[in-house]
Amino acid sequence: MEKRNVFKTISKLFLGLVVLIVIIFGGLILFNESPELFIKEKIAAADWKPKDVEEDLEYKILDREVEYGYRLLVESPKYMGPTAEDPNMRYAGNNLACVNCHLKNGTQAGSGSWVGILERFPQFSGRDGKESTIEDRINGCMERSMNGEKLPEDSKEMEAIIAYMEYVSEGIPEERKSEFKGYPPIELPDFAADPQKGKELYAKECAVCHGDDGQGQRLAEAEKGYLYPPVWGEDSFNHGAGMHRVITAAEFIKSNMPFEEATWDNPKLTDEEAYHIAAYINSFERPQKANVEQDFPDKKLKPVSTPYGPWTDDFSPEQHKYGPFPPIIAYYKEKYGISKSK
Repeated sequence: MEKRNVFKTISKLFLGLVVLIVIIFGGLILFNESPELFIKEKIAAADWKPKDVEEDLEYKILDREVEYGYRLLVESPKYMGPTAEDPNMRYAGNNLACVNCHLKNGTQAGSGSWVGILERFPQFSGRDGKESTIEDRINGCMERSMNGEKLPEDSKEMEAIIAYMEYVSEGIPEERKSEFKGYPPIELPDFAADPQKGKELYAKECAVCHGDDGQGQRLAEAEKGYLYPPVWGEDSFNHGAGMHRVITAAEFIKSNMPFEEATWDNPKLTDEEAYHIAAYINSFERPQKANVEQDFPDKKLKPVSTPYGPWTDDFSPEQHKYGPFPPIIAYYKEKYGISKSK
């Protein structure tokens, strides 16, 4: 009798275990086929927001690798700047942080956001003359915007930066992806950008943060870099950076400046105002990148506002730097069948 009861108990336990396994696997299959059945309320695409890294840090739920990537990008001078504690980590040649340009921790649309960026690589780079990886793109910034040296592609630093980019992109709806890509274009006028007009606008709209001398404002913890970065001079991006092109700089300025007052879909400045300010900022001296003549192996692919030669046309260096750009764009369309927007 006692053996029979033990047998019944074991049978019931076994049967319960089988039922539990069936329920679990059935649930997994159903979730894989119809995940919406398990979601109480689907987040509308318009309501989606990138991850809030500072909130996740506060609640101590941020992956360790992602947190390291965040530190590298937000406190770049401290971790990989010219005065970094570890001499082997001094990859950047200036005291800019990556987030001085990629705003709101790389999540602000219209500021070269990292949201969704991994899906766009590899992609062809005219400047490199080849299919470029995300590692190539990051190192392009290291050599140009950061005026420094490449990070080793297999380093834990490179892997952490990419992990952070993946983290802020999590769950992005398909219909929002274009919003976070690059900078919204401006309408190019048929006249040259005027640094003198830009100077007047800069004094009115920009100097309060970046200073009359364009040298920005350091953070209270100076080793972490700048609250507002320098826009020219020895601690700024070098002349091989994309931001040294007037059109690119104007697109960024219109979509993001003045900081906290403008967004890509609600700008404060007009296209023309941003165009002149970009000319003024880029009229000053800044670090010179070596070997820029090797950029764009196919010189026909060079952006029209690239301020350094050689070019495959007879337009002057002055016009390549300040415009007007529509005649150059028309030339490449007519002669080479190449459609350029900048």
